[in-house]
Amino acid sequence: MKKFLALVTLVVFFSSCNQYQRALKSDDVAVKIAAAEKLYDAGKYGKAIRLFEQIAPVYKGKPQAEKMFFMYSQSLYKTNQFYLAGYQFESFASSYPKSDKIEEASFLGAKCFSKLSPVYSLDQVDTYKAIDKLQAFIDRYQESSYLSEANLIVKGLREKLEKKFFEIAKQYNTIGDYKAALIALDNYIVNFPGTPYKEKALFYRLDSAYLLAINSIPSKVEERLTVAKAAYATLIKLNVNTEYKSKADEMLARIENDLKQFSK
Repeated sequence: MKKFLALVTLVVFFSSCNQYQRALKSDDVAVKIAAAEKLYDAGKYGKAIRLFEQIAPVYKGKPQAEKMFFMYSQSLYKTNQFYLAGYQFESFASSYPKSDKIEEASFLGAKCFSKLSPVYSLDQVDTYKAIDKLQAFIDRYQESSYLSEANLIVKGLREKLEKKFFEIAKQYNTIGDYKAALIALDNYIVNFPGTPYKEKALFYRLDSAYLLAINSIPSKVEERLTVAKAAYATLIKLNVNTEYKSKADEMLARIENDLKQFSK
């Protein structure tokens, strides 16, 4: 029985392969479409794509090709070919504006660009593009079932940008350019008021102000110590139990001690 089942499986497999090869070589578009749909339904997206690629130039823009182009776009998406998938979904939305799949295509097309967004340390052109496209989807389809996912993706992309700009600002502190660090961190806090990195930014702002003060020429020390003391107050106001409290308190103790010499 097992041998019989194995033989049947083998026959079906080779038959399927032969059908696929015949479809690839066939000049009959209907044969190609039927084979591509069968492969798509079976989850064999790579093979389906090869057939869709042959069909697409012939059927481009034709009303009867709506289903085929959506499956083609989906196949690219499901095989992680996000650049091509994004292009095809956008082309589908443009070609079939009255399709009942347009909302899904518009969302997935925008989502493709989020998949192309690189790690925060690299150039973020695709991240900005993804945010723009997802925001356009959100604005257009305000009752969409994809709305919560779209908003969540945008939130993650914005946080990636916030992390990138935070790391740039923090880098000035790391290399000891405390004056530049203060400017960069101030700009960061103003530009990203709701950032999850705000507490970290305020700590590095305090650290930069403190280190700038204690390493200043005598005529600048008092003014810069006062700035550092204000930076401490801002951090504690945000979170009195900040994870940086121990380090911040040590800095405050020295700031206050150093300021005593100017009150005499």
